[in-house]
Amino acid sequence: VQLEESGGGSVQAGGSLRLSCAASRLTWTYYCVGWLRQAAGKEREGVATIDTDGSSSYTDSVRGRFTISKDDAKNTLYLQMNSLKPEDTGTYYCAVGQCRSLMTGWSNYRGQGTQVTVSS
Repeated sequence: VQLEESGGGSVQAGGSLRLSCAASRLTWTYYCVGWLRQAAGKEREGVATIDTDGSSSYTDSVRGRFTISKDDAKNTLYLQMNSLKPEDTGTYYCAVGQCRSLMTGWSNYRGQGTQVTVSS
């Protein structure tokens, strides 16, 4: 399984970024997939997940600002991040696993991550 994230960068507070994750040797439709993040000095946490039936979940701190989506035909996962805050800064990982586990920061597979930096 290979997961490759892209779209990270540096933005000012209030800005937006869109992360993408391309998967190979894995078919999205069979798994819960999502995004994790890890800030410096903190444990990895789940940000958002999208299940096989299309239902999505978000951690409280991003609900209403972030939107997770996927394109099964392209085997690609997205995370649209709006109204970014400095506390959203961290390395964002595309991940595959059980939805409940993903929201605790655990995954069966995980990409290398992409850095998101939000300045105030």
